[in-house]
Amino acid sequence: MSWQPAPESLRQLTACLKDSLSGFDKAAQKQADAMLQQAKASPDINNYLAYIFSTSQPPDGIQYSEQEYHLVRSAAGIMLKNNVRTDWKSIPESSLQLVKLAVPMCLQDKNSQIRNFAGNISTEIINRGGLQGWPELLPQLLELVGNTSGQTSNEAQEGAMSAMAKICEDNYKLLMKEVNGERPLNYVLPQLIAATKSQLPKVRASALTAINVFTPRNSQAMLNSIDDLLQHLFTLASDDNTEVRRQVCRAFVNLVETRPDKLQPHIGGLVDYILRQQTSEDEELACEAAEFWLAVGEHESLWKSLQPYIQKIIPVLLQCMVYSGEEIAVLGGLSDDEEEDDREQDIKPTFAQSKKSRAANADSAADPEKTGNAYEKLANMEDELEEGEIDTYDDGDDASPDEKWTVRKCSAAALDVFANDFRGPVFEAIFPYLSQNLKHDEWPQREAAVLALGAVADGCMDVVIPHLPELVPYLISLLEDTEPVVRQITCWTLGRYSAWAANLTDPAQKEQFFVPMMDGILRKMLDKNKSVQEAGASAFANLEEKAGSNLEPYCGPIVQQFVRCFRKYKDRNIYILYDCVQTLAERLGPFLARPELSNELMAALIERYNMVSDQSRELFPLLECLSYVALALGDSFSPYAPTIFVRCVNIIHNNLEQTLAAASNPVLEQPEKDFLITSLDLLSAIIQALDEAKSAELVKSSQQSFFELLSFCMEDPADEVRQSAYALLGDCARYVFPQLQQYLPSMIPLLLKQLDMDNVLDEDVDGGFGVVNNACWSCGEVAMQYGKGMAPWVPELMQRFVDIISNPRVPKGLQENAAIALGRLGLASPEQLAPHLTAFAEDFLNSMIEVDASEEKGTAFKGFSMIVAQNPQAMEKSLKDYFISIARYEDMNLRSPIKQELHEIFQNILNVYKQMIPQFEDFISQLQPKDQQSLRQYYSI
Repeated sequence: MSWQPAPESLRQLTACLKDSLSGFDKAAQKQADAMLQQAKASPDINNYLAYIFSTSQPPDGIQYSEQEYHLVRSAAGIMLKNNVRTDWKSIPESSLQLVKLAVPMCLQDKNSQIRNFAGNISTEIINRGGLQGWPELLPQLLELVGNTSGQTSNEAQEGAMSAMAKICEDNYKLLMKEVNGERPLNYVLPQLIAATKSQLPKVRASALTAINVFTPRNSQAMLNSIDDLLQHLFTLASDDNTEVRRQVCRAFVNLVETRPDKLQPHIGGLVDYILRQQTSEDEELACEAAEFWLAVGEHESLWKSLQPYIQKIIPVLLQCMVYSGEEIAVLGGLSDDEEEDDREQDIKPTFAQSKKSRAANADSAADPEKTGNAYEKLANMEDELEEGEIDTYDDGDDASPDEKWTVRKCSAAALDVFANDFRGPVFEAIFPYLSQNLKHDEWPQREAAVLALGAVADGCMDVVIPHLPELVPYLISLLEDTEPVVRQITCWTLGRYSAWAANLTDPAQKEQFFVPMMDGILRKMLDKNKSVQEAGASAFANLEEKAGSNLEPYCGPIVQQFVRCFRKYKDRNIYILYDCVQTLAERLGPFLARPELSNELMAALIERYNMVSDQSRELFPLLECLSYVALALGDSFSPYAPTIFVRCVNIIHNNLEQTLAAASNPVLEQPEKDFLITSLDLLSAIIQALDEAKSAELVKSSQQSFFELLSFCMEDPADEVRQSAYALLGDCARYVFPQLQQYLPSMIPLLLKQLDMDNVLDEDVDGGFGVVNNACWSCGEVAMQYGKGMAPWVPELMQRFVDIISNPRVPKGLQENAAIALGRLGLASPEQLAPHLTAFAEDFLNSMIEVDASEEKGTAFKGFSMIVAQNPQAMEKSLKDYFISIARYEDMNLRSPIKQELHEIFQNILNVYKQMIPQFEDFISQLQPKDQQSLRQYYSI
């Protein structure tokens, strides 16, 4: 390097870097961090870091041991990567050149950790500056990997390939994008495939890791190379290295979706290969192999090719579902721990669920099943650490086998998928196993058999039902098994069969099977083991979903048990208890408002509510639960509403103030948005639940300016916050419009801004659609109440809605809501919209085709028809579709006034066209016979 460091500055910086990674002297570490923060202001800081990072021996005048100097270099590498990430635009070009010289040197270092840090820096530079910002890097890396000179060290080949894999993972879009008429992947992919022939296992594994970034993505490069890749994969399938074989399995899993045609001819050999890998002693390899069954089983057609091999696959899945000796050791013989306090790290992170998108069709707004799943693969909420980086939250404990994705869970999930694919034959395949193991003396065998029975419940229900009168009582007896893990899985399996028991029509059978099942699961919610409590609560939430109103006769004991749980549960299980209460409220609705039920339940909830601080993450599920309870209780919630309403408003106010403070002071942390989301959603629920006069009084007496806070939330940068804010705006329009009205002139411009689809479509993410969806819905609700007051904004709003309903990239549900809002604008402003009717008539009608009959659809069609009445000639191209819509309109779900009004306006429109069209009967005869009959039956034509 031509640049040279000043010796004293170098000495001071190395000392700070060493202390910054010292875990022994916290004071020195804190001081070092502060000094390094100051050093970042120096324009030469990255020169120094690059120099230290790439200098393998301590520079003159710096006396450190080999281990100490490695710490210094590591700290320099970490800081350099972070600087590239956060300060990219302010790094001088001369410093970048030094970094770009240092990185390739460090990729060849003898120390693997230094090589990893160099790879992290290289991918960060590409991420910030693009491939064009460092055009020589990829050729340089591939040259090192390929060892074209024959002189490249093993370390250099491994370092270069590892860096290449990181770049592919972090910047795959750049490699697939056209640059100067070429796509870099067309050049890179064949060389990655060639690298799988390397003599070095780490290079082979990293090459496959990089290739697997692209196997799930269709590209011309993959299309060109697929046959070559498959040939290499079949060769590598017998590789000695387990990581190589793991990546081979991953490649086959990815290719199931993108190139099933290429795997189909080899399915027999693949079955044998995957089964061998799944029984490997290496857990990660076995788990990766088991993923293959999930991928194939969920593929639209490829699963059928597994039919001849089911009898070969199922026994291996069952074998892999038994807890291994290692897993049993980690479980440590679970004991009665109900009195032990939960450790903070045992409590899973909780995130607020933003207000569901308001849907034109009620079904599309239905919640997905919320209940627990014994083998559910959790989405990766945490970012994966890059090699060489440290997880500051890792307490060193191994994760419980119940909390990580294992070959056992994957095998059970595969059995579930196969049960849905093949049904009867799967149960026939596992029946002998169940007969031998459900009553096995060894608890791991019993537990695995119960898991298998639960796994096939969804797909094999029809063939299992004849056996349930014998199986269910035995499962209920297993709720008292001496082994907590067996009690735990039995709760889950009974939950899976609760739909059968809940829907028995014979009262004697219901008393014989459903009541003991419900009672057994309910009792396990107060088991002496906390994991069993959790499984019991999760299973009961499942049972609530399935049983619905069948629970009404038993609601008293259920609420009493929930109250006992509130008194008993530690922090971890209280979260699933909220889910139980929420689901009960959702399924039973107003039935829960009976005083003997609501008084007892609300007393327990309010007691917990008073205990939870405004800073606690427990507030998220608690407020969400209260939202559902408020909607169920309706006006019976009014005694509790004022204090809860005020607290939610205060939480929003404080959160927004903290956000503003953090924006002006980088030292302060940004507050969590989940507090905003759950508070907004609960305010929505209260406003919907209470008598309108009571809701209006709460809004009016709010100490903070309620609608000013709502306006701030409507502009929040987080999609989830805005989504909930627009849901609240719509509810306010519907229930407390007189209080809202004076704020609309400042709110509607915000709404208009949100309805601009250009920003959402450019982001290439789904979250923005949910926000626009709620903005459309709220605009329709405002239009219903504001009437002529909307006039100043009608032209712009119309344009926004037309842009949405005419864009094929927009989801159907959003187009439906935009069409409804557009139609509702016509109720008060038909003359403003009529001149533009030809611009949106066809798209409006297409968007409304599948919308279920509702008051919203009725008012939208009324508004649209009022627009048509103002400009009937504009419907020439869309008239047939309009008549079909009238003929097929289902109005049985509408309130009588809307029904009558809509019928009258349809009749008037038909009369207009009857006068306008000379051959009206000939025009009607173009419709399908059932549509002609409908028009003649309901309208005078």
